[in-house]
Amino acid sequence: MYAEHKIGVVIPCYSAAGTIRDVIAGLPDYVDVIVAVDDASPDGTLDVLQSIDDSRLIVERLKRNQGVGGAMAAGFRRILQEDADIIVKIDSDGQMDPAMMLDLIEPVAADACEYAKGNRFRHFTELQRMPSARKLGNIVLTFWTKLASGYWHVFDPQNGYVAIRSDVLRRLNLERLAQRRYFFENEMLIQLYYESARVLDCPMPAIYEGQLSSLHIHQVVRYFPPLLIKGFFARMFYCHVLKDFSAIIPLFLLGALLFCWGFCFGAWTWIRSWRTGVVSTTGTVMLSVLPLILGVQMLLQALLLDVMNAPRVEWRKQRRR
Repeated sequence: MYAEHKIGVVIPCYSAAGTIRDVIAGLPDYVDVIVAVDDASPDGTLDVLQSIDDSRLIVERLKRNQGVGGAMAAGFRRILQEDADIIVKIDSDGQMDPAMMLDLIEPVAADACEYAKGNRFRHFTELQRMPSARKLGNIVLTFWTKLASGYWHVFDPQNGYVAIRSDVLRRLNLERLAQRRYFFENEMLIQLYYESARVLDCPMPAIYEGQLSSLHIHQVVRYFPPLLIKGFFARMFYCHVLKDFSAIIPLFLLGALLFCWGFCFGAWTWIRSWRTGVVSTTGTVMLSVLPLILGVQMLLQALLLDVMNAPRVEWRKQRRR
């Protein structure tokens, strides 16, 4: 227990036979229940889990590999049966420091937020050890996820060290989470926005010991953009049309229409002038420039309103004795 809250931990495990024992042994004493989900590992991870002598540990086995989304959905369903108040997700590869878990739990227990997540980009010393490809990929995915989720103050969305209140977790669509192999963290943020949940970024250094990432650049380019674009339009429709109609939608739609008209008409006019050698009149140019400028201004205004609409968190880390 921590501050009269029952603490549960979910660990998705895949090919973690060499690290999972140390990860579980390092979990703090205030953790009440641990659910480790073996995602059909081929390396004997299940045997290691079953050999661990810890009364808190519950082992779940998936018959086929479902990725982190499927493993987490299974783990969430199981740990909700244990009536944990706050649920933490930690990886099985040893790159997340269990000693930092309190930084995630404290603001959730204090009702400062419903969801707390790690942010590796606030620890510059440890960040220098992050592979350059990971840093670049995280920066790109951060912007895309901000746009799709509406949490503009959140950085490092791929950080999977998170804590969530169980009553909020029960309202999320775990079936959809299960369908996201590498999209788990991003989908969580999008669904949390539907619930107007407050999300807090916590400085959280990562531990790098030469482990290779299972997510490669070609997978990022192919897998993430379509899901993030779909998530953006779904969020806009649900949150700003069905749930609470706001000025964001007319600004976005009219701005996009004017921008597309100005850009396409201007491009067509320029190509025609280039081919014929006839300079376009001032009026023709203005028919392109004015809608283009107005469209950009409306899109920027819609973006600003979306940024201001994000749930905010007020939290100052407490100094521990």
